[in-house]
Order: sequence, then structure tokens, then C-alpha cells
Amino acid sequence: MIIGVPKEIKNNENRVALTPAGVAEMKNHGHSVYVQATAGEGSGFEDAEYTAAGAVILPTIEEVYSIAEMIIKVKEPIASEYNLIKKDQLLFTYFHFASSEPLTHAMIERQAVCLAYETVEKTDRSLPLLVPMSEVAGRMAIQQGAKYLEKPLKGRGILLGGVPGVPPAKVLVLGGGIVGTQAAKMAAGLGAHVTIMDVSLARLRYLDDVMPANVSTIMSNHYNISKAITESDLIVGAVLIPGAKAPHLIKRDMLKLMRPGTVVVDVAVDQGGCIETCTPTTHENPTFIIDDIVHYCVANMPGAVPYTSTLALTNATLPYALQLANKGWEKACAENEELNKGLNIANGKILYKGVADAWNLPLN
Repeated sequence: MIIGVPKEIKNNENRVALTPAGVAEMKNHGHSVYVQATAGEGSGFEDAEYTAAGAVILPTIEEVYSIAEMIIKVKEPIASEYNLIKKDQLLFTYFHFASSEPLTHAMIERQAVCLAYETVEKTDRSLPLLVPMSEVAGRMAIQQGAKYLEKPLKGRGILLGGVPGVPPAKVLVLGGGIVGTQAAKMAAGLGAHVTIMDVSLARLRYLDDVMPANVSTIMSNHYNISKAITESDLIVGAVLIPGAKAPHLIKRDMLKLMRPGTVVVDVAVDQGGCIETCTPTTHENPTFIIDDIVHYCVANMPGAVPYTSTLALTNATLPYALQLANKGWEKACAENEELNKGLNIANGKILYKGVADAWNLPLN
């Protein structure tokens, strides 16, 4: 199969979908790989490394899309890429269709085969291609939240871990999945007092067993959230419903319950966000303020640490990419239910219920 790796052009996205090691694996299986010039530079991989691994370097994104049967990316195509996508071309990337109606309609119109990292699902319901970036984003949420709590950045002026004689910050984590667990671990490690909420009592029992003493678990409901936000300094939204929009756990009118300078980091923003006032931002302009509450809503947080993120992501995606390349998408999805669940759109039809429901479109 002919594999294409375009350079990511989303604002401040420095990751790349295939490392030189990944190129070498593709070549070992008999595939041709075309990489856009400088695609890997943001992650620390030079064109010469790709060439040495067996890739052909192409100067433009147009040439990569034109020649490839399968495009491997990190983030969803943006508007300038839509017309480059060919009928029946396989795109393997993060899509997050439930948060973008224009992207959904564009991929239907282009009649591309869209296999989304975020909905590839194992039998235990874990999401193997979302996990590594969720781990990065969960840890980064605390790193960024701690920074924006500083007064010059309009935060409350609180040191996350406090100092002897001064209490630490209070961190509220909404959601006890991969993102929430990693965020709680990071915040606890820095000395903050952490509260983590989830709707699953079984998950809360597990977290209560494995978390350090400065982490408390509380059942997630409107009453408990409304009470907790009044005394939290940093709030991390870490709610995920695979392939669908995240529910709004914090509504606009609830901001007035928070203290001025509170920081909210909505990691769920690429799926619509679990804080109603959050809209996607970029690393270039990561925050905005509503009702004196600092909102950090970067939709591609791991893009700020591209070396770590690229290696973590490609460790997970490469085995699946090889299956798709070796067998073709139809056979690979027929033989592997995990990949089959990743199919969101194909041949102009929506195949994933969460996407159909998000935009009231027919499911095939």
C-alpha cells in the first residue's frame, strides 16, 4: 500500500503520525511511504532520518495526498485539506467528529474512509489509541493549571502544593478515567489537596485504593459538583463518552459560584467540552476569561510536548496501521473488531452512532 504522512498544519501542532522507526516497519512489510518535507521536525525527526528509513520525501502536502492510498495523521483534517482528500482514500487519525459538524459533512462529501483513533475500542471497552494522549493530557492539565493559577496570568495567585504553614491548592477533577487519574496523580504529587469525581462507584473504589492520602473520591452529581466548585482553585474537566459529545457538568450560571481567579482546564474540549463556557483554543492563545474565571481549553494539549507525545502515540497506532496497510481497511476491519469500531464514516455514510446522534444524521 502507498502510505502518506502529511505535515500537521493545525495551529501549533508539532506531532507527526509516523516516526522513522515506523517508516522502517512499513517498508519491511513491503509498503511505500511518502512523507511531506519537515513533517517530523517539530518532534525532533529530520527528513534525512526518514530517507534513511526508506521514505520518499515530497515537498508539498498536495503531493502527499495525491499519491497516497492511506493517509496517517495526528489531528483531523482542517478546511484547507478537505479538497485534497480523494474518494475511497483511507484516513487514519483523530477525528472527533462529534465536535465538528463541518468536518463531518466534508468527509461525507469527499466519500473518504475515516477511521478514528479515538473510537478504536478493545473488548474491555478501553480505547488503546486514546490512552497515550489521555495520559499526556491529564498530566499536562495540572502543569498548565498550576501555571495559570499565577497572578500575572490572572489566576488566584496560589502555589499548587503550598508551603509549610500555608495550605495547598484545592484541585477538583471531574472524571476518573485515564485523564482524570493522571491529573489526580500529578496534582497529588505536587502536594495539592485533590478531589476526584466519577459516576461509577466501582471506579471510585479503585481510585480510593490506589491514590495517595491527599486524594479524596466523591460521587459525581450536580449537587456535589456545585458544592465542590465553590472552594476549588483548579478544576480539570476529564469526562469522556467515546465518539460522542461530552455532557456539560458545569453550566454558565455556575461560574458565579467560583472564586475569582479559579482556573478551569477542560481536557474534553475536543469532544465539545464538559464545561459549558469552554470553546477550543490554541497553544498560541490558550486562555480566555469569563466571569473572572480563567479558561484553558487547548484542543491539542499533547502538541506542546511533541517528542514525548509522538513516541507515545506511534507506539500505540503502528500495530493497527500495519494491519490496515497489510490487509486493506475492509479486510482488516472485518477481522479485527477493535479496528471496526474505529470506522466513523465510509463511502459517504456515517457508521458510528455517536457521530450520527451528534448531528441528527442517519446511521448506516
